[in-house]
Amino acid sequence: MKQCIGLLVKRDERAQDKARELEKWLNTRGAKVVFVDNTTPSGILTDLLCLIVLGGDGTFLSAARLVGSNRVPLMGIKFGEVGFLAETVEDHLFEAVQAVLENRFSIEERMRLKVTVERDGEIISCVDVLNDLVLTKGALSRLAYCGVEINGKYLTTYKADGLIVATPTGSTAYSLAAGGPVIHPAVPGIILTPICPFTLTNRPLIIPDTSLVTLGLDGDPTDIVLTFDGQEGLDITGRDRITVQKSDNPVTMISLSDQNYFKVLKARLMWSGGRG
Repeated sequence: MKQCIGLLVKRDERAQDKARELEKWLNTRGAKVVFVDNTTPSGILTDLLCLIVLGGDGTFLSAARLVGSNRVPLMGIKFGEVGFLAETVEDHLFEAVQAVLENRFSIEERMRLKVTVERDGEIISCVDVLNDLVLTKGALSRLAYCGVEINGKYLTTYKADGLIVATPTGSTAYSLAAGGPVIHPAVPGIILTPICPFTLTNRPLIIPDTSLVTLGLDGDPTDIVLTFDGQEGLDITGRDRITVQKSDNPVTMISLSDQNYFKVLKARLMWSGGRG
């Protein structure tokens, strides 16, 4: 039986050309190639050896949403400007795929967060996110007042431009730009990072990944949006109750080296030093 490999490709001419070249290369090695998008049936995804993602972090996040609860291993090939989720660069594409065909790789799991939004007691959205969920105000709206409970106990009310709830994987995304810490993906935790807090003592907080986080807007909020991995948005009102907890559906990622996370981290953050 032929190995079946999926390709999800960024809408970029260079990435599209490379994908067609990769398809021919895989065909000569006896592998079947399936190009996937958000219309691909779930049954096809379950038959894939892996899903190769050619693009940046946005494309990779789309792939994670696409596979859903299917344990399809993802391998990211960097074609974007900045990418923490793709450990392989374009120049090493064929070398990396050859390693996958020869089963010379490991699988690592990345935690996702399950986000549930209730309005007047009815669930209006339930989404798994790999990076983060972000509560943020519009350009002209007032500060958001976001009340936070952890395991049913009141923590604080953040008066800020917004609040980021991130996974360790998402610690290098929006949370990092807002002053949050970098956390290795293997470290179990959930990050709460306020965006431009009015109270300077409101600092980023790391809590156990077993926590149940409940969010709600105080006062009379207007123009507040909840975004999921920057891929989808939902208008939020004071009637809404948002719960966040560790998802039962982690993302499985292909890794070709135990040290690649740190190599990617150093390269993307442009850390310097006397040794290579």
